[in-house]
Amino acid sequence: MMPPNQPPPGAPPAGAASPAGSPPERQKPASVARYKRELRRAINKNRVEPEIDFLNITAMLDMMTIILVFLLKSMSQSSASLPQSSDLTMPKSVLTTEASQEGVAVLISKSSIIVDDNIVAPVPADATHGVEGKYKRSGPTDLYIVPLANALQSWRERDRQVRLATGKDPSSSEAIIIADENTPYRLLTEVLFTLGQCEFAKFHLMVLQAGSAAQ
Repeated sequence: MMPPNQPPPGAPPAGAASPAGSPPERQKPASVARYKRELRRAINKNRVEPEIDFLNITAMLDMMTIILVFLLKSMSQSSASLPQSSDLTMPKSVLTTEASQEGVAVLISKSSIIVDDNIVAPVPADATHGVEGKYKRSGPTDLYIVPLANALQSWRERDRQVRLATGKDPSSSEAIIIADENTPYRLLTEVLFTLGQCEFAKFHLMVLQAGSAAQ
């Protein structure tokens, strides 16, 4: 009879390593909670923030559109700087209402008609019959000044785009007429008629108020 707590014959002593080739002892399986915890830890450790590989230009386009509308609006409302000279003496005004600063500036001096600082047609010494017939559409009796109309149509198209962008009525534009005080009625009528043909429905005559301020 074998003594108690004695290994059977041929068995390795207690505490001795398992012989080579024998299977290792099976470990206790991890719990589900521990498995999920380790999985989350591994995911968080290997997580990489996605890189932004594109440029969002929507906000940039909005900003450029606002700047463009602002510049076009400023251009359409800019008032002309008009030095007094012997070639242009503006009439005096008896009105005290606020002057309009919107519209294309059409300057009629004793020697020329000017739009946006560009001379479009000369004014003859005797302008009682208007400009010379070669600058009109169908001869001396016509009221339509061709070079003036060409300059106005270019300005009118730009002003129409501004009005569409700012919510104003695009069907007509305004003009500021800056004429010498001795401008003949016929010449002034020809300029007004040409403006009307180019879809300018409202006119402002710039004059001088007290203190020699252009209004």
